[in-house]
Parts: sequence; structure tokens; C-alpha cells
Amino acid sequence: MLSALLRQTDFRWFLAAQAVSLLGSSMAPVALAFGVLDASGSTSDLGVVLTAYMVPLLAFLLVGGATADRLPRRTVLVAANLGSALTQGSVAALLLTGRYALLPVAALGFLNGVLAAFTTPALRGIVPQLVSGDRIRQANALLGSVRNSTKILGPSLSGIAVAAAGGGPAIAFDALTYLLAVGCLARLSLTAAPTSPRPSSRMLADIRDGWTEFRRIRWVWTVSLCFCVVNLVQVGTWQILGPVLTKQLSGEAAWGFVLSARGVGMLVMSALMYRLVVRHLLRLGQLMSALGALPLLALGAHLHAPWLIAVAFVAGLGSSVAAVSWETSLQEHIPAHILSRVSSYDDLLSYIAIPIGQLGVGLLAHRFGDFQVAATAGIIYAAAAVLPLASAAVRRLPHAQDDHARTDGYSPQPRP
Repeated sequence: MLSALLRQTDFRWFLAAQAVSLLGSSMAPVALAFGVLDASGSTSDLGVVLTAYMVPLLAFLLVGGATADRLPRRTVLVAANLGSALTQGSVAALLLTGRYALLPVAALGFLNGVLAAFTTPALRGIVPQLVSGDRIRQANALLGSVRNSTKILGPSLSGIAVAAAGGGPAIAFDALTYLLAVGCLARLSLTAAPTSPRPSSRMLADIRDGWTEFRRIRWVWTVSLCFCVVNLVQVGTWQILGPVLTKQLSGEAAWGFVLSARGVGMLVMSALMYRLVVRHLLRLGQLMSALGALPLLALGAHLHAPWLIAVAFVAGLGSSVAAVSWETSLQEHIPAHILSRVSSYDDLLSYIAIPIGQLGVGLLAHRFGDFQVAATAGIIYAAAAVLPLASAAVRRLPHAQDDHARTDGYSPQPRP
């Protein structure tokens, strides 16, 4: 089955583009953090650069979704990758030449955020155009394996590069991977825009149509709200309290092992998902996503490194199932002409919760205590993950293994 998928030329070039681009992107955060810190000596500068990226990503997501439904998605991805190569190359040049200044680096981060807002909806929308309906789950599982592999490999390579030569070369490599991705994407045969039964000449009308469809499909907005709550309590707690509490319990080195174990779990399960066939994929994904709460609960329970590493691995298994099931469900049941817009609302709900959680976790930890906040976040995470299963629209959504084309209308939805 794998060979059959890879025999499809367009998907093979798309997979290659994702592999090189994701490798560079997985190296960039470490390189950027140390590059800015080494050049400025200021954590405030790094905070400004990261914020400059996140704000336009949130602001332009809906425009990015409408654009990806209006124009050929290959064109959107090629343009966005070219822009990212230019911006990352400019950041690398500033660091390599010793001409770092906060304003230009933050401005380039802003442009990167804008480009990411166009990339994300187009990536989700293009997969159903590349593979037949009965191959979508396998395609997402294979893409997930590549993504998870780069998450394990990229930070380590970046750390070595930063230690040897500084952040500039690693960011320059990221710029090069975008150019390589452009070369692969340009080989795709997709030249037409997604067909729409109601073409609109106005961007705002397209965005409103996306909201109408997002709100109309119960299982989509139900699960999206769940992920919003999960990101609200998990990301900030894990990123900020995770290393602090792990250091207190087991020492600094343990945090790296915990992160690696989670990454290995995600990689193992994404490989298994290639062959796993279930009737209700979304139901399985929601159940398994609750496993992601285990590391927070373990931290809250003062468990030491061996237990933290074990539950991080299990959480990685659950996160991978949740990711593949969600991507596949959207791509199987949402028509191609509206998929990127519906996805952009889902992404917006998910992303907007992250900075709120990051800002709030420190205040809550100061008021109630680090371990108590971690445990509470884990409980809320688990509850939010399984709550959508109370809706029959989520529980009964079929996995369209023998799907037909999805451009003519919606797949039949179960009654709530």
C-alpha cells in the first residue's frame, strides 16, 4: 500500500517538499532563540520577535484560508515558500554579518507570520487533491511520520549547529530548505483553483461563507472548541512549567529525555496509523487525545523521571492518533472548495488560545502553586478531549475508507 501511494508522482513531490521544509522549520526555533539571545543578550528581544510572528499569523489566517480556496493551492504554497526563503535568508544575513537589530528582525518575523497564515490552510486543503479518498488516512499518516521525524532530528541538529557556528547558519539552512521545497512544489500538476458552486468576487464574502459552513457542521466546531480548551491549558503549562517542574523533580537532563520520548511516541504511532483501519476514526482520535493529559497529571503528582518519560511516550501515541484522525476527517468530509476556509477557523480557534494560556499560566502558578496548576491543567485537558464524544455527530462520523470525490457536496452526516 505504501508503494502504491508513493507511485503517485504529485504526492511523492509533495512529500519531498514537506520533508525538507519541515526539517528546516524544526531547526529554526532553536537557532532563532540562541541567535537573538547571543546577538542582543536580551530575553525581551526574543519575546518581541516571537510575538511579532504570532500576531500576524492569527490576524491573517482567515484571509489565508479564503485565498487557498480561491487560487490554485500549489501557487499559494510556492509563493509562501519563496517569501519564507527570502525572510529567513534576511534574518540569517543579519546574524551572520553581525548587524542584528531588533526592528528589522521583528519586521521579518512579522512577514514570516503572514506567510505562515497562508501556508497552513493551503497545506491542509491540498492533500485531498493529491490522493484518492481511500488513501487520505495513509497520506496523513506518512506525512505525520515525516513531521514527527523532523521534530526529533531537527532540534538536535540545530543545537549542534548553534554550538559550532551560532544561530545564523542554521537559519540560513532553513531558508535553503524553503527553496528546495519550492522546487518540489513546482513539479505538482495542480494548476487549477478549487471549484466553487458559488464563486465570489469579494474576499470578505468568501470569509463569511467559511464561517457559515464552519458553524453549520456540528462535529467540526465541537471538536475545534475542544482543541481550543486543550491548547489553552496545555501549551503554556507544558512549555513554561514543564521544564521547571521536571528540573525540580529529576534534574535538567530529564526534560530532554521527556521531550524525546514524546517525539518517539508520536513517530511510532504515525507509522502504525498507516495500516490501522477503524470505522469511526474521529471517535478513536478523541479518545486517544485524552492521553496527552498524562504528563501534566504526572507532574502534578510529583512523579520522577522514569514515570515522566513513560507517560510522555504514551502521550505522544495519543497525540499522533488525534492529529491524523482530525486531518483525515476534515479532508474526507469537507468539500475541496471550502476546506481551507473551514480549516482556517479551526486553526484560528486553536492558535488564539496559545498566547492566552502562556500569559496566564505564570500568574496562576504564582497564586496557586506550580504543581497544583499542572494537575488542574491535566484534568481540564482530559475532560475537554472526551467531552465532544457526548455529541452523536462526533461519535458516529464514519471514516470514509471507500470515499468518492469530495468536490460535489458533503458526505452524509449522522444525525445528532
